[in-house]
Amino acid sequence: MMTDAGELLALLRNIERRSREEGAGLPQHRDLTRYWEGVVFHTSGIRLVVALGEVSEILSHVPVMARVPGAKPWVKGVANIRGNLLPIVDLQEFLGGRPIILGRRSRVLIINREGLNAGLLVANVMGMRHFPEHGWGECAPVSESVRPFVAGRFAQDGEDWPVFSIQRLASDAGFQVAAK
Repeated sequence: MMTDAGELLALLRNIERRSREEGAGLPQHRDLTRYWEGVVFHTSGIRLVVALGEVSEILSHVPVMARVPGAKPWVKGVANIRGNLLPIVDLQEFLGGRPIILGRRSRVLIINREGLNAGLLVANVMGMRHFPEHGWGECAPVSESVRPFVAGRFAQDGEDWPVFSIQRLASDAGFQVAAK
């Protein structure tokens, strides 16, 4: 039995030295890449991405809507979504395209941004996508009607992914005035 503190300390140092010599090291490479997350959707024949934080919910079905008299054609109606009345807007029609033909792939993106609560009817939602933040760049070439609402793009795997800005949509005078 060891009673001497010096012997005990020497034993602990020996155990520490052997552990360092024989122990496996931790991986030294750490991926510090930061990622931007977005929801990929189609409208007006264009694949766009919107920041995940700008979409509060994605409805997998188009809700029952009450028509709004005197509203522009792209305002499809008002729907009761969990006790909240939300205007449902056909984003494709607002952007100058034909109205979306409702089908099993049609989705509604629920947005709540800076006082704008609405549902954006889109042709298709393809899921979520993660982009390295260093892939951010200037606006990708898109149609004239969509360009004012595109904040930039991500380049990944040789493809451009235009980023649709809900903030730009919400501040657009044409979008704010839905009455005929």
